Amino acid sequence: MKFKLIAGLIFSVFMLTTGCKKEATIVKNDTLQGDTWAQKLGFPKDRVVLILHADDIGMCAEANEAVITMLADDQIQSAAMMAPCAYADDFAEWYKQHPGKDVGMHLTLTSEWQTWRWGPVTDAEKVPGLIDPEKKMWRDVRSVVQHASAAEVEAEIRAQIDKALALGVRPSHMDTHMGTLYGTYDFTAAYLKVAEEYGIPAMAIDMRPEVAEKFRAQGYPITDELLALLDAYQLPKLDDFHSVGGGATYEDKLQKFFDQVKNMQPGLNEIIFHPSVETDNLKTITNSWQQRVWESQMFADPVVQQFFKDQGIIFTNWKEIMQRFKERTGS
Repeated sequence: MKFKLIAGLIFSVFMLTTGCKKEATIVKNDTLQGDTWAQKLGFPKDRVVLILHADDIGMCAEANEAVITMLADDQIQSAAMMAPCAYADDFAEWYKQHPGKDVGMHLTLTSEWQTWRWGPVTDAEKVPGLIDPEKKMWRDVRSVVQHASAAEVEAEIRAQIDKALALGVRPSHMDTHMGTLYGTYDFTAAYLKVAEEYGIPAMAIDMRPEVAEKFRAQGYPITDELLALLDAYQLPKLDDFHSVGGGATYEDKLQKFFDQVKNMQPGLNEIIFHPSVETDNLKTITNSWQQRVWESQMFADPVVQQFFKDQGIIFTNWKEIMQRFKERTGS
């Protein structure tokens, strides 16, 4: 799954060369002071501020079980739900009993697994470009870009947010499954526009020169168009974004994770992962099941918890980010 996520994101950024409820008043971010978004939001200047963020919630019962434990035990700070998936409703029922937890939308325009699949929330006849020959969403970002219009994409992400609201989930943030909403400039523009109209922050990165250079070095073509679009976006942004890497063993995975965190620069960082409990069913869904099982275990590990203390990590979530943002901007 990590490969698919990274491949989707790389392809997505490459493609950038080419009646909604308004629930927040957006103000100019020049009311915020600091070199990083962490500073702008009132966090200490020289500290790594981190969101541990679980993706793919609602995708299957195994993901729900893992994340409910992790959120309930405060092992992680945030998670995002896939509204089109079969187990989203079950997770929403849990959330309604725990509304203080930080839960957002993992906006979903692809259905990548071989046999475990889903279609859009919107009626299929209204978004034909999002539907593959099996009447499900396309398996990859490229196919969505080739077949779907920005209007169809916008209609579907609005429908997913509205479904969550109807289920009793007020999303704290939104991000993009497999990076699809960065598939074209128009997709990204729709994504950020919807975020601002609903007053729900999108996962977007503040492309300061050193951050942009990091992504360029990884093969991401950071275009002037992308930079301008992100600069105009008026809700909080991350200073950097990461995903938990794979490992040949659990110990190898932990060491790579520790090295990754040690290399984070001060600022507002998010690191994503895809936890699930181990079952026979999970093994039929994805060949990344072992990595997902380890990711459901690692943040309860006393070794990991001590590591965070030793590193002086400050944890936050999207609800706190927006509270700080509103306090500082009067929005």
